[in-house]
Amino acid sequence: MAKILITGANGQLGTELRKLLDERGIEYDAFDSKQMDIIDKAVVDEKITTLKPEVIYHCAAYTAVDKAEDEAKDLNWQVNETGTRNVAEAAQKVGAKLVYISTDYVFDGTNAGEYAVDAPTNPKNEYGKAKLAGEEAVKEIMDQYYIIRTSWVFGEYGKNFVYTMLRLAKTHDHLMVVNDQVGRPTWTRTLAEFMVYAVNHQVPYGTYQLSNDDACTWYEFAREILKDQDVEVSPVTSA
Repeated sequence: MAKILITGANGQLGTELRKLLDERGIEYDAFDSKQMDIIDKAVVDEKITTLKPEVIYHCAAYTAVDKAEDEAKDLNWQVNETGTRNVAEAAQKVGAKLVYISTDYVFDGTNAGEYAVDAPTNPKNEYGKAKLAGEEAVKEIMDQYYIIRTSWVFGEYGKNFVYTMLRLAKTHDHLMVVNDQVGRPTWTRTLAEFMVYAVNHQVPYGTYQLSNDDACTWYEFAREILKDQDVEVSPVTSA
């Protein structure tokens, strides 16, 4: 069995991935940001060089999209670009396979339909730009890698749109949610299963896009989440 290392161990995806591996009786080393700060190159090198993993599931990321625009702009870049570069360089040194989770925000959102994997990237926000820079670092440094772009991630653990809506419904009787952005919500379990599948079944290296079936707007997603709650949900434009 390949030696496995997980970054971002306590995030919503890292936690889901650990649960999946636990269920399957697969051993791994997992680190949160306190145990392995990916921004600190020396720490990353030391951990990865010492453990010599064969597979690294890189779940650590800065994901507060709105804050990445201004107050946390630097942190967004440090984690999503510099941190990813640090992990990729250490992974390449020990000959590990790297699984990097990216985002639909690498695109500009102007397509009427779906984006193919080879569609031109054109991120419009700082989060998308930093995640794309992370992708480019992985491609530049690594021989054995999977870049998996996903969208609207939700799950049992961590922070996500589902928990945000449920929390707001406790303190508000009326919520307004944008109805002009369309995406595909993706369950962390589906994403974790594909990450493990890609490695274990020797899927060809490269860039992949994964979401669950069926698209909706944030408003439609919110209505579904809150269908059993006593709260009114109204559609608004992004403007």
